[in-house]
Amino acid sequence: MKTFRDFGLDPNILKALAKEGYTHPTPIQEQAIPILLKGHDLLGSAQTGTGKTAAFALPIIQHLLKERDGRRSIKALVVTPTRELAIQISDNFKKYSAFTNLRTAVIFGGVKQGSQVNELDKGVDILIATPGRLLDLVGQKIVDLSSLDYFVLDEADQMLDMGFIHDIKRIIRIIPQKRQSLFFSATMPKNIIELSKEILGNYKRVSIAPEKPAAERVSQVVYRVAKADKPKLLVHLLNENYYFTTLVFSRTKHGADKIVRKLKQANIKAEAIHGNKSQNARQRTLKAFKDGKTPVLVATDIAARGIDVEELSLVVNYDLPNVAETYVHRIGRTGRAKASGISISFCDDMELKDLWAIEELLNKKIERVEDQPYHLEGNTPVDRPAPGQHRRNAQKQGQGQGQAKKRQSSGKNFRRKSRRR
Repeated sequence: MKTFRDFGLDPNILKALAKEGYTHPTPIQEQAIPILLKGHDLLGSAQTGTGKTAAFALPIIQHLLKERDGRRSIKALVVTPTRELAIQISDNFKKYSAFTNLRTAVIFGGVKQGSQVNELDKGVDILIATPGRLLDLVGQKIVDLSSLDYFVLDEADQMLDMGFIHDIKRIIRIIPQKRQSLFFSATMPKNIIELSKEILGNYKRVSIAPEKPAAERVSQVVYRVAKADKPKLLVHLLNENYYFTTLVFSRTKHGADKIVRKLKQANIKAEAIHGNKSQNARQRTLKAFKDGKTPVLVATDIAARGIDVEELSLVVNYDLPNVAETYVHRIGRTGRAKASGISISFCDDMELKDLWAIEELLNKKIERVEDQPYHLEGNTPVDRPAPGQHRRNAQKQGQGQGQAKKRQSSGKNFRRKSRRR
């Protein structure tokens, strides 16, 4: 089995990895690190919890240690969508370079820039940034990217979802054309592939288990429940079972706040984290959750990027995502590293198509739990096509608008049959 020593990394990097308990690389690290050490551009795809940050951080640190010319300037830039994720990446860079003289700084919006500017004035080799604050400080001529050699765009799919596409393109125009570029995304829709072609040169691609994306250590179940009964079911679950930390996913910001109100009415301590919260409030809430002071955190998908909690007990999909790959990212928040985890998904009648898309992606049925006080009758597992059947039916029906109409018609017939039963 390969170890980090096999990559020929600097002894000071190996010392830092040993301190953190790292011995064997994960699949994304094993494939990406050799490519990056050779100087290639990279398009990387891997689900959360697979060690993506080390996959790009270690080669960058290795290159910088070899190339130091005595001057301290920003040589590496990592751009990521949220403050939480930026801080997490910065912390990891600092750990991996702990026994070197490299300096890492992190900048993000939502707070006054003074302390961040002071850090930059001390000299920085590696900069982790969110797009808005980065462009703001570049415009003020506080950040100089003219010496940049390494550029990483992390969580690119969420960048696009959050409307950062124009900021990304502005950053690309600012940084030197001659550079090594790394592009990481948990999912790879067509617009991500198109954007990668604008950013990357002659790149290599690493994709980890795209056909079997679910964390096998995560126990997954579905509770069929009416939308109106979801708050009562969540309260029932949390009262009947002791979970040290529970992460609840809501589709909307308003929904997240509403869930928190319902839980507090039931004397369950909970807080919400989403884009409408201030950066300081989000950071306080996240810290309280990580410290175990707040046992239940309700989050939207975008705000949840960067949440990395050891021994997270339970993930609840209060609302099923309408993008199947997002489900994989959600459940990956638990069952990280060698730990096991539990994922419970609520599914009302309007979410059945989302559930089937998830099962199609996983190529398996998720177990339904009927022994619960709010079980919604109808549309049981035997009523739905087996995973893979949707794909076979689609191939028979053809492509385009006609195909979509036939799927909709099929869904209506299916629901009529279910009601007759």
